[in-house]
Amino acid sequence: MTASLTLISSMATRQLLTELAQSYQQASGVTVTVESVGGVDAARRVQAGEAFDLVVLASDAMDKLAAEGCLLEGSRRAIVDSSVAIAVRSGTAAPDISTEDALRTTLLQAQGIAYSTGPSGTALLKLFARWGLAEQLQPQLVQARPGVPVGSLVAEGVATIGFQQLSELMNLDGITVLAGMPPGLEIVSRFVGAVGIKSQVPAQAQAQAFLNFMCAEETKGAKRRHGMEAPKTPD
Repeated sequence: MTASLTLISSMATRQLLTELAQSYQQASGVTVTVESVGGVDAARRVQAGEAFDLVVLASDAMDKLAAEGCLLEGSRRAIVDSSVAIAVRSGTAAPDISTEDALRTTLLQAQGIAYSTGPSGTALLKLFARWGLAEQLQPQLVQARPGVPVGSLVAEGVATIGFQQLSELMNLDGITVLAGMPPGLEIVSRFVGAVGIKSQVPAQAQAQAFLNFMCAEETKGAKRRHGMEAPKTPD
């Protein structure tokens, strides 16, 4: 057994994981050090062989890491489901995003549309392509660099509207979170945890215990406080 674990995650789950790590330390005495960076950078570091006891990233990124042998087989757990929300700069008029047609009209009129390099950004681009507007909206798109909140681009006026996980938009200064995506267009990303293949044998059991704790019933309230929900279906 070890008294210290290391965890790498994307920014979307940073505040939640920090809170859960603190709760776990109080209950078990085990320290979990959480390092949160852009999801692309986190996956790259794990692929490069950096040693982490735990990895928490979007499910598609974890699929790739598992296929490359970067994760301990059988350790994977679904941690949280995170929905995309829409934000504008504080003090500006709220555009109509209530329906698919309204959102499409709003985006065609937007001076800048901010989105992330993560799964929410990928899903948004697929939506634009489905609408047949990928080329038309391209000049208005502003992609935040990995680890940079989309909300900061909106707050600075670089974009007039932004899309990202609610957990990353909430509590940011300078923006107003309007709502989630309109009915039928919901974008939900699942974040998954697993033991890193570089975790040493004495730490692996404790890392799995922390994963189990993060999935426990008593963590649902913390997940909601951070704008996310416990998964309703297994990963």
